[in-house]
Amino acid sequence: MSAADQDTSYIAESLPAFVSEAQEHMELLEQLLLQLEGDPQNRDLLDALFRSAHTIKGSAGIFGLDRIVAFTHHMETLLDQLRAGKQDFTPLLGTLLLQCNDQIKTLIGSLTDPTADDDAAASARDALVAQLRRAYGDTATSAAAPAAAVAAVASPAAAMSRWSLSVAFGKDIFRNGMDPLAILGYLRGMGHIDNLVCQTSDIPALDPIDPEDCHLAFSFELETEATRAEIEAAFSFVREDCTLQLTALDAPAVAAAPALACASGTAEATPQPVNSDASAAASQGGESRKAAVGRDVTAKPAAGDDNRFIRVQADRLDYVINLLGELVTASAGASLLARQAGQSHLLEANQQISALVEEIRNGTLQLRMVPIGDTLARFRRVVRDTAAELGKDISLEIVGGEAELDKSVVERIADPLMHLVRNALDHGLEKPEDRVAAGKPAQGRLTLSACHESGSILIRIEDDGRGISREKVLARAWKSGLVEQGVTPPDEEILKLIFEPGFSTAEKVTNLSGRGVGMDVVRRNIEALRGTVTLRSVPQQGSQIDIRLPLTLAIIDGFLVGVGNSKFIFPLDSVVEVIENSLTATHVDAAGRSIFELRGQVLPVVGLRKLYALESEAPVRCSIVVIQAGTRRYGVMVDALLGQHQTVIKPLGRMFRSLRGMAGSSILGNGEVALIFDVSSLCELAEQPPARLAAHSLSFSHSVSNSSLA
Repeated sequence: MSAADQDTSYIAESLPAFVSEAQEHMELLEQLLLQLEGDPQNRDLLDALFRSAHTIKGSAGIFGLDRIVAFTHHMETLLDQLRAGKQDFTPLLGTLLLQCNDQIKTLIGSLTDPTADDDAAASARDALVAQLRRAYGDTATSAAAPAAAVAAVASPAAAMSRWSLSVAFGKDIFRNGMDPLAILGYLRGMGHIDNLVCQTSDIPALDPIDPEDCHLAFSFELETEATRAEIEAAFSFVREDCTLQLTALDAPAVAAAPALACASGTAEATPQPVNSDASAAASQGGESRKAAVGRDVTAKPAAGDDNRFIRVQADRLDYVINLLGELVTASAGASLLARQAGQSHLLEANQQISALVEEIRNGTLQLRMVPIGDTLARFRRVVRDTAAELGKDISLEIVGGEAELDKSVVERIADPLMHLVRNALDHGLEKPEDRVAAGKPAQGRLTLSACHESGSILIRIEDDGRGISREKVLARAWKSGLVEQGVTPPDEEILKLIFEPGFSTAEKVTNLSGRGVGMDVVRRNIEALRGTVTLRSVPQQGSQIDIRLPLTLAIIDGFLVGVGNSKFIFPLDSVVEVIENSLTATHVDAAGRSIFELRGQVLPVVGLRKLYALESEAPVRCSIVVIQAGTRRYGVMVDALLGQHQTVIKPLGRMFRSLRGMAGSSILGNGEVALIFDVSSLCELAEQPPARLAAHSLSFSHSVSNSSLA
């Protein structure tokens, strides 16, 4: 294979990793810019901004992505002036840099989707380059850097210089994920390389050689317009893994301090470890994203810190999770057989296996847990731009960004959150003059918060706006036929109308609202995640939307119960206690609901036999499982308590998807199918009178086949 073919192969294999890293840095750039608007003199934020932009440019240069390098260079130049104190950061510059970041996203996106970068995007990019040039004082008339200078990012008028380079790479450079040939290709883009000689004197014999060690060393001459600092920057990612000698052959006599350990002459040079901005930013790929949730984005790892990250394709991790689910099911079956055999040594061995499976389960599921703060922080830009579009002054506060949940849940909750945030900005929060007239501060407040609660995560969107007019909602419901004319439901039911398909109270259609599309999709998407959404509102004081989601969609600890011949599972975290009960201990209140007096408090109770029309004879005595659903508690009447059960969650079949109160199904060790409760939906059923419960009852055979549920 030729050197050119090797370079092409390297780029094709490594490009996805570059795209992923670049996306992280672009997210970081956006969050840093938004934070800088509130603290424009913060040097640490400016340094972190410059590092991220420099890392994107340097990585793009290694892959020969000239358009990204050229455009990012202009952005980097302005950031360098801000960092040096030559300019002050202003909201106008912040807007300009945010728009530049958007264009970098477009360029990165075009690597996987060529249609993402069209003529309109190119024109917008040229206009931004012109603005950047004016911002950092470049009076040149061209709108973009010449293609020949994009890698070196030097002035087009700079004189050509000739340099002698000698570099020897360290043994661990391959293990650290770097390719010396890619660096050589980057230098080739700076100018013309000749007299290339590979040094072979230090290569050991083939027998004892370690194939993962690097023994590459070569010398060459480079003719380029680039400066010493720009040539040295090509080695910024391998500063501690190479020995470099750089000698000016006919460069202009300008004194320049070396950016890394190198020699201007023929003497042997010993490199000194340098904590470069670019390499520090690159080594903190996982940490950099934490800046979005208000952590110290500029803190560098302590000396000797061995925090390392490894990237794994999502489908490989999903495959492991699926195998883990099968392992849990098989382990449950083995436990059942061991109990039936009654052999003590077999029971003991199986208990050890079950404990190990549980540890493997917990450790594997942790691999998919990510902080939700990264998702919430993205809305800083949404709030900023939407508020400006609407002529509103709104501050965004993010609380509890460190709360973790399954990555698949995080990815699927982003769109529903976007709808809710934009609705709060458009419908809920008022313009400054309206707020002042109402006796409120001119600046509105929007809070996004997250916390763990009863084995689930609670995401709250809260604003101090005008609230929801129930009269207006009811009038629109009468007009659209959602509610019979003249009928006034309870306040809680009126607010739920907002989530009905096609419902909107907007007076006119805008870019943000008015078409009645969105809130019903929000509810449907959240319920598809086995979550619930509730709405509270006080007129002229604001609104609060609570979203409760399970921490994972794969495997949970469950509490297995039986009613007749049917089996059901509660998420173990939602079970508060179990009390013994006789059928005559429950009472009926004025609304006809079953209730139970528990330590002086009234507890709503739902009977599964009646709710789901189970065809089995009721026992003389039964048990009530007390369940916590958010801030509410209720009881569920069951026949048998079957203990804790590791539960692999399977989706319901089409026949049972409309079954209220259910979130999924699971296969037990003996092959039977158990239904998994959605504790929030079941709570609503427990609080409803019998007349309404009758509409939700569903008759089904007590011997449910596996194929109908799984």
